[in-house]
Amino acid sequence: MSITKYVKNFLRYKYLLFELVKKNIKLKYRRSYLGIMWTLIEPLLTMLVLTLVFGTFFGKDDPQYPVYILCGRLLYAFFSSASKSGLKSISNNSSMIKKVYVPKYIYVISAVLSNFVTFLISLIVLVGVGAVLKVQVTVYMFQAVIPLIILFIFTLGVSLILATLSVFFRDIEYIWSVATMLIMYASAIFYDISRVINTGNGWIFDINPVYMCIANFRSAILYGTTINMSYSITSGIVAIVTLLIGSCMFYKKQDKFILYI
Repeated sequence: MSITKYVKNFLRYKYLLFELVKKNIKLKYRRSYLGIMWTLIEPLLTMLVLTLVFGTFFGKDDPQYPVYILCGRLLYAFFSSASKSGLKSISNNSSMIKKVYVPKYIYVISAVLSNFVTFLISLIVLVGVGAVLKVQVTVYMFQAVIPLIILFIFTLGVSLILATLSVFFRDIEYIWSVATMLIMYASAIFYDISRVINTGNGWIFDINPVYMCIANFRSAILYGTTINMSYSITSGIVAIVTLLIGSCMFYKKQDKFILYI
């Protein structure tokens, strides 16, 4: 099937994709009194806790340390929650897959998109905290879109890979929980990477596309400088390659899903 046919097929189901995204967001906050307000409250509370716990050690001389934490926490939280949702997207929709024909990748995309929407809403917290702590507004802030797009593509690629593997190997869910924890500590959410580089372990950041996106986002939002082009190119290539691998894996195995879900 040509790329044009893929695009036309995708557009045929755009309304369903929109409805699935809405459903995922509603399900995430059902039986919650505050509902989607938790999208704003949760990162704010997390920022306060991390600032209190780690501020004494890592940010006591930086009045904008809470913004540093938020930039890392928000991007990592999107990657973690979206990839975990994508991993479960096929099994969670098994009853629908067995009854109605819908391109199965729609479920993975909707899982990632719904998390991306809540992530964009949570950026309101970053704007508010940045204003309170007097983060300087610069033209470089527009460059923040680049790491966000790269992170979205990378997360979608990872989700397609995980969704495919999880159908055949249910242990992937538990393995990925451990992997995301390792990625979190390797993404410098609450510490300065100079402390790690001085120990000779700086290579950890050079192989972590999530950290590269976080670092570029901080450069644009917090530091008011141009983003690191090396990080952008490297993470962009990794994201595209991951998406291609994920798409190929998903396409080749999707016809067998029905036998295992």
